[in-house]
Amino acid sequence: MQTEYLKINCSDNVAVAIVHLEAGKTIKIEHTAIVLQEDIPAGHKFALKKFNENDLIIKYGYAIGHARTTITAGAWVNEKNIKTNLNGVLDYHYQPQLEYPAIAARNLTFQGYRRTNGSVGIRNEIWVIPTVGCVNGTVNQLVDALKKETGENGIDAIVGFTHNYGCSQLGDDHENTRKILQDIVHHPNTGGVLIVGLGCENNQLSVFREFLGDYEVARVQFMETQKVENEFETGMSLLRNLYTLAINDKRTEVPLNELKVGLKCGGSDGFSGISANPLLGAFSDFLVAQGGSTVLTEVPEMFGAETLLMNRCETTGIFDRTVHLINDFKEYFIKNNQPIYENPSPGNKAGGISTLEEKSLGCTQKCGKSIVKDVLMYGEIIKVKGLSLLSAPGNDLVAATALGSSGCQLVLFTTGRGTPFGSFVPTLKISTNSTLSINKPGWIDFNAGVILENQSIEETNESLIKYIIQVANGTFVNNEKNRFREIAIWKTGVTL
Repeated sequence: MQTEYLKINCSDNVAVAIVHLEAGKTIKIEHTAIVLQEDIPAGHKFALKKFNENDLIIKYGYAIGHARTTITAGAWVNEKNIKTNLNGVLDYHYQPQLEYPAIAARNLTFQGYRRTNGSVGIRNEIWVIPTVGCVNGTVNQLVDALKKETGENGIDAIVGFTHNYGCSQLGDDHENTRKILQDIVHHPNTGGVLIVGLGCENNQLSVFREFLGDYEVARVQFMETQKVENEFETGMSLLRNLYTLAINDKRTEVPLNELKVGLKCGGSDGFSGISANPLLGAFSDFLVAQGGSTVLTEVPEMFGAETLLMNRCETTGIFDRTVHLINDFKEYFIKNNQPIYENPSPGNKAGGISTLEEKSLGCTQKCGKSIVKDVLMYGEIIKVKGLSLLSAPGNDLVAATALGSSGCQLVLFTTGRGTPFGSFVPTLKISTNSTLSINKPGWIDFNAGVILENQSIEETNESLIKYIIQVANGTFVNNEKNRFREIAIWKTGVTL
């Protein structure tokens, strides 16, 4: 029988409705009977006691805000009667709480593509990448032609990753564009890349070629369209050469410790911190215990739960970098005259999330309890195995692109509201509730809603591990089946 409501932590003074609860229903929690004063939508909170104005409201064992006004026991607790406690830039102090989850190592493997530089991909695709948005049409034309000519036989996909940047950018924006494009070119999920330039853009092809550093010359080709007589014929000739190489690439058995997984959420609801995000935390801890790597980003959605991450930093140096990660993002908001805590979104609120603390406490569960081993700036590549934090905003497309650019071969994306998008790496959607999974089978790849139906996180994690290995072996996820593939680059400054 499905649980109708849940008190998550013994110190909580609110509970969560697992199903829609009607006004007048008597709720019994820890020998206390509470009569609901109004209908409580599924995923939303109700008061277990009377709150006076400014009383703290506790969920997950932590304060998620304070009462704006008096709230009676059994009342619906939402953004209308609760307010965040967060305000301004904070000082932090390192209080290490290092816990190593007791997870046994298992001799698991997957079938991946071992590249000549030693990296491992889980896909073998041909990518066409513009240095500047002016050649997006040419890129799309070439991709469509090669698909028609080859039928994509022998490879996983032929994709063009168009974008709007590469010119009229200054400073960090220009560098961010170059970094992300560089990371995509080097990504092991591709067996061949054609880089298409215009010729007069800021992101000059000759300079970008040097910026790439070491690369496999046969697998990375360049075309500057203003310098060739017929860019279509030249581009197709280069692509045919890449295709001939890529179709001969074969999967080989590699240990699971070669897997690098991005952790992301979007369209979160009141179940995110109960089902899907704790499930990702269990998977993250498992993969780290196998010697693999996971990456957590969405820095603005760490606000309110950042000290939990800071105290899990392996060293004081990593702690200092995490503090910089958090405060640098807050200064970014202040610099642009925007409120630091303008979150959660309308969809989050409709799903049962009322404050940023509540959202963050649910969001950060995606990385489990493992030690924070490193902090990456935007565009940086994973340097050490284990759990890393990555600087990027919460925007789904920008953050997912940043995760792939850090070297993750796939992104695990939890959602309570649903979304169809996909980044340039497989973007595996995990629903927080079964209703979403049933209603959107073309979006959702894995259902964590069974946890709300009394299936254990441990059992569900075993199913998730098996499924992720299948995906690493070549099973397409929905965004790939639907051909929903795109990139988004973070822009922070002036456009000329």
